[in-house]
Amino acid sequence: MHKEKQMAFKPKSAAETKARDLGLALARIAEGAGLPASIGVDQVRRASPRLTPLAVGQMVRKERDTVEATLAERGLALVDYSDQGPGRGMEFIIDAVA
Repeated sequence: MHKEKQMAFKPKSAAETKARDLGLALARIAEGAGLPASIGVDQVRRASPRLTPLAVGQMVRKERDTVEATLAERGLALVDYSDQGPGRGMEFIIDAVA
């Protein structure tokens, strides 16, 4: 007899969890606003106060795959992202998957 190998559960890192939170917040805002949606960082903060502008920027740079995968689960895509720098704002364009 042979035993099946079980994959060990790998807990998500804090960064992956925050990236998922960002993706879910963007999805909720976009679904409520209509598509395509232009979403600013202030809207993201209102939807999820844990996501500071610094955290949002880091999540997009370091965990973009997680953010995009979370949106894709809801049939959405990150079409564009722009960051004007500290104090100048960030903007996300979210639309339905083509």
